[in-house]
Amino acid sequence: MRKRIKIWFHAGNTSDIKEFSIPQKGLGVLFLAAFILVSGTLFIGYDYLSLKKTSFKTISLTRALADRNDEIKNQRNQIQSFANEIEILKKQVGNLSEFEDKVRLIADIKQTSNSSGLIGIGAIPSDELDPDIPLEQKHNHLIREMHEQVTQTNLAAKKQSLDFENLIKLLEKKRNLLACTPSIRPVDGWLTSPFGYRESPFTGRKEFHSGMDIANKPGKKIVATANGTVSYAGGKMYIGNLVVIDHGYGRVTKYGHLKKVLVTSGQEVKRGDVIGLMGNSGRSTGPHVHYEVRINGTPVNPEKYILN
Repeated sequence: MRKRIKIWFHAGNTSDIKEFSIPQKGLGVLFLAAFILVSGTLFIGYDYLSLKKTSFKTISLTRALADRNDEIKNQRNQIQSFANEIEILKKQVGNLSEFEDKVRLIADIKQTSNSSGLIGIGAIPSDELDPDIPLEQKHNHLIREMHEQVTQTNLAAKKQSLDFENLIKLLEKKRNLLACTPSIRPVDGWLTSPFGYRESPFTGRKEFHSGMDIANKPGKKIVATANGTVSYAGGKMYIGNLVVIDHGYGRVTKYGHLKKVLVTSGQEVKRGDVIGLMGNSGRSTGPHVHYEVRINGTPVNPEKYILN
């Protein structure tokens, strides 16, 4: 006889008791089925939770990747902007170099060194600045290229600065030289005796006339023909009342036969300053000014130093 397992159920408030009889083997199957059902439920639940966790991680990684891509794109845009600024800076340095060349040409000042130093610095290839190119493809080469260009541009800018400092000094020196170089007539009037050999109005013999004589009415204002310092102001035999101006750089001018001297020895004068009045002092045949220009002690033709 097969063994059976009886189960009694008492339900409600009645005294009725229900009885169930299950074969012992069927109970084992029932427990096995229940175990399988519970295990399957737990496995499915665990698998669901794992998938859910993986899904959350995937979403998080996707967001992080999107943020990273945006960051890379922003970096590319910043690098591109920086590269454009480098190009602008290079053009500015190049323009300064061209301006320096023009100034030197106008002022007749030779270039003592090479140009700005930008020769050989090429532009950054535009295909390397494309924000859509993955950063890792050309990142290292691009950064090295930009670093090299920044370094070379910086060196070129420093050299250009030194060139300009040297140019300014030369222009200052040249400006002073030009300011101290006779370039105007000491007085309006008529040229009565030019520079060079002539027949003396007093002896009739051939003699060397070391200046030029300009005649006009007595009392006409005589002006300095360049900046300088009065080295002599007074009377001299033959040439009468005389003003001598030392302009520096070996340049000296003399103004003779004056009616009146209006400056004193040691006085600083500028081009165009009145230094005396035209007269007829000394050995003279009429009112005029004897005007000399001497370079390193040697008299030269004053007409070469009159631009007006």
